Amino acid sequence: MKRTFLFLLTNLGIILVLSVTAQVFGLNRYLDANGLHLSSLLGFAALMGMGGAFISLAISKWSALRMVGGQVITSPQNNQEAWLFATVQMYAKEAGIGMPQVAIYDSPEINAFATGMNRNSALVAVSTGLLQQLRREEAEAVIGHEIAHVANGDMVTLALIQGVVNTFVIFLARIIGYAVDKLVFKNENEQGTAYFVTYFIAEMVLGILASTIVMWFSRQREFRADAGGAQLAGRQNMIAALQALQRAHEPAALPEKMAAFGIAGGNGTSGLRRLFMTHPPLEERINALRQG
Repeated sequence: MKRTFLFLLTNLGIILVLSVTAQVFGLNRYLDANGLHLSSLLGFAALMGMGGAFISLAISKWSALRMVGGQVITSPQNNQEAWLFATVQMYAKEAGIGMPQVAIYDSPEINAFATGMNRNSALVAVSTGLLQQLRREEAEAVIGHEIAHVANGDMVTLALIQGVVNTFVIFLARIIGYAVDKLVFKNENEQGTAYFVTYFIAEMVLGILASTIVMWFSRQREFRADAGGAQLAGRQNMIAALQALQRAHEPAALPEKMAAFGIAGGNGTSGLRRLFMTHPPLEERINALRQG
């Protein structure tokens, strides 16, 4: 799930920066010269929302490497790096995509991610924990899973969904802020303090609720990537890799509040907790492969 978490974190940061910038430079006055103009507001929200999502996607490789401290392999220095580079190259060719950048980052957790704006210019990064703890066949299946994400265009689709979600969050939050300011606090001048306070609170609350849509898509694409990894590396190897992840996460290695940020996607399988899971439970993914 690391790719999703890094993308969402970057996207949130960019949206906040764009919102503050719009306020500092007085862009909001063009939306509210003589009242609330919904068509202008929707266009502004779309520009901010879609722009934020695609800026996040455009810098996703750079930002992801910075966040995890990943080192890109330009020339393999040992047998392990040579194997990793060759495996990514082989699976990329089989999947019909351009050769991604390959990186390793230092982390004891078993994890890997792929990101990038273009399926022919992506990044595949794996943790040292994955290389040290998984059998080679299992590690190959995880790499195949990540290559499948790239081949499926998952990051671009995620950016589109996030952009639409951002647009409506910004749009609705400003309407709520305007309504509270004008109807509740009876402010007849330009936007008052109530507008800004309400707007930012509404944007945060709506953003959390809207993220369930992004999380739903994230869960669905994991099944597709598992199937793609099984096709590239073998169904039994993909199942074995997921079982290895399951064994590694059975003891609660992460605090409960942080569990959703692990590769297993948290322990919740139903109710509200499931709505915010980036990944389906590993058991469901294993069963889906067995039945497929």
